[in-house]
Amino acid sequence: MKVLHLSTYDARGGAARAAYRLHTGLRRLGYDSSMMVAHRGTTDPTVMAFKPSMDLSSRWRRRRRRRQIKRQLGPYRTSRPGGYELFSDDRSEHGADPLGQLPPCDVINLHWFAGFLDYRAFFSAVPRRIPVVWTLHDMSAFSGGCHYDHDCGRYTDRCGACPQLGSSNPADLSYRIWRSKREIFEHVEPSQLHVVAPSRWLAEETKRSTALYERFPVSAIPNSIDTEDFAPRDRRAARSVLGIPQQAKVVFFSAAEMDNRRKGFALLAQALLGLGDLDDLFLISLGSREMSIGAQIRHLHLGSIDSDHLLSVLYSAADLFVIPSLQDNLPNSVLEAMACGTPVVGFAVGGIPEMVRTDITGLLALPQDVVSLRAAILQVLADPATQARMAANCRRIAVEEYALEVQARRYAGLYEGILGCC
Repeated sequence: MKVLHLSTYDARGGAARAAYRLHTGLRRLGYDSSMMVAHRGTTDPTVMAFKPSMDLSSRWRRRRRRRQIKRQLGPYRTSRPGGYELFSDDRSEHGADPLGQLPPCDVINLHWFAGFLDYRAFFSAVPRRIPVVWTLHDMSAFSGGCHYDHDCGRYTDRCGACPQLGSSNPADLSYRIWRSKREIFEHVEPSQLHVVAPSRWLAEETKRSTALYERFPVSAIPNSIDTEDFAPRDRRAARSVLGIPQQAKVVFFSAAEMDNRRKGFALLAQALLGLGDLDDLFLISLGSREMSIGAQIRHLHLGSIDSDHLLSVLYSAADLFVIPSLQDNLPNSVLEAMACGTPVVGFAVGGIPEMVRTDITGLLALPQDVVSLRAAILQVLADPATQARMAANCRRIAVEEYALEVQARRYAGLYEGILGCC
């Protein structure tokens, strides 16, 4: 069985890392798995990069498509509120070109492919004999362009008047993209597409998008983590390397972009600033666009880090990982923390409660409630015995439920079941 994964990236961003981990897990089990990506970041020979044709006509077509997409998004550049993440079109400047470079395969596993694959071109041209499994890493597959809807809920009906575009027009770009997706999926055979959500939460959100996905089966298969790369390291050595006092109470926060409002750093800052009576509080943060928390709390910001081993050192240096997301799927960072034996506190939103199990692997706070978040952080930091018990549970559950091979076996079973009935 030859499995081909299609993704915009193989190493940049949480979705890419999740896709690459699945690919790695399948190969460890002996499956013939390969990846094709628009932007290759690894040196793995089983990952190939799409190479756009450079002849004059191909370059002209790409330029024309790129201008069309940019022109339609242009009117919203000044109206879009700050703090939101990417807004994606269903079109790509590459059109159908990537399909001409697909290697032989028995099943295609789509991942996050914004800017790489064109919905209409792909689903109209992919051979009917090849089933497609689509792993959703956010909500963009069934929305009018946003990757998380911030509980807007418009995608369940038709999109339009999009808050993330700063629009009040019911026939705006978000509606046109949503309508285009609906038309595309009306022509996809139900037997050819199987949707996978990493969290039960996203699976349910997918099922709510009845205009797009009511015809297709939806499964929930969690993301995975390499429990050898991410493992508990010596805390004293980790803190010594990082220059963190051994007696400090260390909180760790990570986000690709710290100013992304969905990631909730501002709420974490409020929660920590209310812990002024807690001695030796120390914050480690990762991510671009550093945000200040104030001089009252010692803060080590380390920018962006790609090394899994170094990340495991950071998780191991912390007493607690906090994920104050306002909405999230099944964040890799929580799995990474758990695999390193670091308890987790977060808001009870999205797929986070599926990993952060109250009083087992961490504590949950009421969504967007700073007081509740502060109380949960304090409860864990104030009790070393609780920390130790949660740490052991985190590591055990990460190994038992989220190891690469566990996820890969579930996907392999899905592929084989689909191929057996096709």
